[in-house]
Amino acid sequence: MPDGWEGRWREFHHGVQVGRFWIGPPWESVVIDPGRAFGTGAHPTTRLTLELLQTLEPSSLLDVGCGSGVLSIAAAKLGFAPVYGVDFDETAVDATQGNARANGVDVRARRLDALADELPDTDVAVANIALDVVERLLPRLECRSVVTSGYLDRDRPNVPGWAVADRREADGWAADLFARA
Repeated sequence: MPDGWEGRWREFHHGVQVGRFWIGPPWESVVIDPGRAFGTGAHPTTRLTLELLQTLEPSSLLDVGCGSGVLSIAAAKLGFAPVYGVDFDETAVDATQGNARANGVDVRARRLDALADELPDTDVAVANIALDVVERLLPRLECRSVVTSGYLDRDRPNVPGWAVADRREADGWAADLFARA
């Protein structure tokens, strides 16, 4: 390996502006340290999810597949409470908890399998995850609205009992705001 490769990955992670939020790694501004978890805020699916999240009235929120906590932290800063973050990966839960502390917000993150374990009841959920997981997850949720992403703009989640209220697309990716049908 070339000299310095261990830290050179940082050259590729830069902050982005999404509505009222600037999200970036701590070496640019202390906001999100992705660590080994997924999520710096720069991916189009994260930006699109944040755009749709900002159209909703703050209430209780569940972030499924919380990764580094970008969406959980943004929700808490928007006034959503309580905010729950769940992920199958313990590293992601640790990253979310650390980033929430660094940002001075309360996010109740824990490890669980969103497709098998009991989920916290909330008014709103966000899920920036794969299309097949979105389609299996939504029937398990009791909330009134869900923002989903993690799939291409040609994909349209098909979930009985839910209707698309808004859709955003960017760079070949999509995010949908679902409401109960």
